[in-house]
Amino acid sequence: MTNPYVPNPPSVRAEMLKELGLEDVEKLFSDIPPECRFAGLSFPPKSEPELLRFFGEVLSKNRPVLCFMGGGVWPHHSPPHIRHLTGLPGFRTSYTPYQPELNQGVLQALFEYQSLVAELVGLEVVNASMYDWATAVGEAALMCFRLTRARKFLVPEFMGPERYSTLLNYARGPGMEVVRIAQHPRTGQLDLGALEAELEGAAGVYLENPSFLGFLETQVEEISSLVHRTGALLVVGVNPISLGLLRPPGDYGADLVVGEGQPLGLPMAFGGLSLGIFACRKELVRQMPGRLIGMTRDAEGRRAFCMVLQTREQHIRRERATSNICTNETLCAIAAAIYLSTLGSRGLRRVAELCASNARYLMRGMESLGLKVLFDAPHFNEFAVSCPLPAGELNRRLLEFGIVGGRPLKGDFPRLGESLLFCTTEAHSKEDLDRLLGALGECVR
Repeated sequence: MTNPYVPNPPSVRAEMLKELGLEDVEKLFSDIPPECRFAGLSFPPKSEPELLRFFGEVLSKNRPVLCFMGGGVWPHHSPPHIRHLTGLPGFRTSYTPYQPELNQGVLQALFEYQSLVAELVGLEVVNASMYDWATAVGEAALMCFRLTRARKFLVPEFMGPERYSTLLNYARGPGMEVVRIAQHPRTGQLDLGALEAELEGAAGVYLENPSFLGFLETQVEEISSLVHRTGALLVVGVNPISLGLLRPPGDYGADLVVGEGQPLGLPMAFGGLSLGIFACRKELVRQMPGRLIGMTRDAEGRRAFCMVLQTREQHIRRERATSNICTNETLCAIAAAIYLSTLGSRGLRRVAELCASNARYLMRGMESLGLKVLFDAPHFNEFAVSCPLPAGELNRRLLEFGIVGGRPLKGDFPRLGESLLFCTTEAHSKEDLDRLLGALGECVR
């Protein structure tokens, strides 16, 4: 073997290359510029104890940091029992529970997830589930197109950048036009005049509440009325933790609700174990993407669970499928169900209160240091501030204090200039918040 960790001897590699019609394995990477290629590893064979010692030494170079960066993945507390329960063999190996007679535990757990999220968002039907928030938005836009046959989809100016990029990819297939609606430069509120002007011929309107930049939209009733007056559908994107305090979107007329389930007991994991939340009104369920778990009775009259309304292209629907999403986030959905069941309504409200109060404390503290909060509006757990020096430089200085700062915004929203999006959650103590404020005070002197 030329590499003890990749057991393909030269004869096998030569056979594979011949089948592909290539002379050298490097041809497979010809589209990668030479300056971007990795030269390779020099790693001699080691025994298991030696490997463990080696990687222990490598990992010991990591230093703990205090994280205040959100923007799509947030540093919430994940109770330890979630990892234990999702690690049980019947859950950890779960994929699509095609055989209900063998998967009643997984099916019931997913049914509980759907039920809990439905109560949280105020709509009757929840699927289980999408990949992440971004794919959920894309699927929502396609669902609006299928229901209305209109090809225009309206989104807020300050929509999350990754979600916007994913939405554009989704919209390309059916030839949908994605139109951004201006938001007030001081309050961040959606410009109702601009919205009304674009509603003619719109399939749907997407609203984020809380917004990507943390502020709340206070005109939800007016927006809902305008949208439905023209026959369009209202899609609302949410951080599910915020619903411990805020009204469920279903209460103010949302037809579809999407969001990110990562705050519900999932770790940040260097960018997130994501879970796409997707809910809709019952009368729209036939156009809902993904999979649904239903409760029924077996041949002996006992309560049972099974997959229902499977509208995926690999099943009976084929080319008439509502979505080509062929998998989901089963284990993450089960973790979210465990998290919500653990906290209950009072626990979730307490977590949301801590997030909001921590954000208010930090906003006041940063303004006292001369960092201006960009939007004069209520906020949940994130907020944007202007920086007295380049955002990247401020983050570099914060890292010297062992703190991961906010997300730079200038690249995605040029008119915001040098600014950072900070996040705080129930996982931050007052000592943590004061540590950040103290470090900022040193950095901006």
